[in-house]
Amino acid sequence: MEMMLQALASLMTFESIITVLVGVSAGLLIGSMPGLTATMALAVLLPFTFSMEALQGLIALGAVYMGSIYGGAFTAILINTPGTPSSIATTFDGYPMARQGRAYEALAGATIASVIGGLVGVAFLLVLAPPLARWAVAFGPAEMFWVAMLGLTLVASLSSDSLLKGLLGGCIGMLLSTIGVSPVGGETRFTFGFPPLQGGIELIVALIGLFVIPELLSMAAEGRSTLSKEGEFGKREVGIIEVAKRILRKPGNLIRSCLIGQVIAIIPGAGGNVTSLVAYNEARRFSKDPKSFGKGNLDGVVASESSNNVMVAGSMIPLLTLGIPGAPPDAIILGVLMLHGLRPGIDLFTQTGVLTNGFILSMGLAALMLLPVGLLGGRLIHRVVIRTPYYFMVPCIAMVTILGTFALRNSLLDVGIMLILGCAGYFLRLIGIHAAPIVLGLILGGIAEQGYVQTMLAAVVDPIPWLRLVRNPLSMVLAGLVVLGTLTALVPLWLQRSGRLDTRPAGEENGS
Repeated sequence: MEMMLQALASLMTFESIITVLVGVSAGLLIGSMPGLTATMALAVLLPFTFSMEALQGLIALGAVYMGSIYGGAFTAILINTPGTPSSIATTFDGYPMARQGRAYEALAGATIASVIGGLVGVAFLLVLAPPLARWAVAFGPAEMFWVAMLGLTLVASLSSDSLLKGLLGGCIGMLLSTIGVSPVGGETRFTFGFPPLQGGIELIVALIGLFVIPELLSMAAEGRSTLSKEGEFGKREVGIIEVAKRILRKPGNLIRSCLIGQVIAIIPGAGGNVTSLVAYNEARRFSKDPKSFGKGNLDGVVASESSNNVMVAGSMIPLLTLGIPGAPPDAIILGVLMLHGLRPGIDLFTQTGVLTNGFILSMGLAALMLLPVGLLGGRLIHRVVIRTPYYFMVPCIAMVTILGTFALRNSLLDVGIMLILGCAGYFLRLIGIHAAPIVLGLILGGIAEQGYVQTMLAAVVDPIPWLRLVRNPLSMVLAGLVVLGTLTALVPLWLQRSGRLDTRPAGEENGS
């Protein structure tokens, strides 16, 4: 307790508070720009931490990390563009809400959910770091395969118009994930003679291509802005208190999403994109009105944003206890720790406990800072978006996306891939195949392939190799969840087709 009080005292200084405020603001700005990820933000900040004290450097990195993950929600809601991969699921309901004139409600909901998720992640990190880190080691290739398959059951949830088209989109994404060098055998696949394609299709490139470019083409073709002026703050604005009450009336959604975020965050390599998608899927599955998801349901925004912000502190658990980065940005924080002579492990919490706990508590302060910074920033960005004519907005967004895509790997090929995927995504949207299932397949295809191949290689001497996939209790639990998720998605569709499920609104049932 004494060590915790000392850590809190070291954090409650003018210098530390200003560092957190500036870091959150900078992270929010970077995260809201398509193509600029949290990893890039931390990489840019890294040289500036060399001259700082260890605690101040870690505070700055943690604040930028928290702000950039949250910042992705702004463009996801306002222009249907995930600023970061972890905001993919936020677009599903956030953008429809904005088109309905409920942009501030969506932004306020995302902010409150992000604050709660960030604080829950910090609480888990303070209390449960060592035992959860040891549990994370139990996730081997077979478990990762089932985690990926569990995520793929979301395809059915994202395909309310046509399950067949959703599955087709998922297959396209999984096919795209096979481009490049095989994750296990090392074979080169579908590179068509371009050596840069050996690294595969960068997720950010695909996100920008499949989400941003089709939206820009639609805006140009229809002569409209992303949002109409009906969405401007005014008579239809919902106050922050009212939004908070709506969220807290459904604590189950928050608790479930935070727990999902924490469990997946401690699995190295899973990342916030998987976290938010799974949380969104479960929110829709447990909802009393699942058909409203994808059409502007606040619960979808809350599930996505609370879970991906839990990941910020949650992914630090394997980093600080085992030295294993839970997500790509954590690798940069590991580098800063090593630079200052700090090695992950039990000594980090005993011998340098004041510094470590100060760093953890600073992420909690950064989560609280999201509230004032996010709400003020949300108003400003929203006004800019609705008041800028489309003939200025389209070329400006296009320029930012092209620069962001090129900056990822300094590759013109990435820009070309982004434009090709964007044009393809536009025409696929016209025939009813949306970007979400494609991106889902791209994200999870590689994880599923690697887990499956590694498991089968380990089972080559087994009489029945595929039983290795359900060899231990954890694998069986995950496999059961996959089966349950598939059934809960398909059974209502079957009942609807057979006429046994009445899908009419309540008013129509009563003849009103």
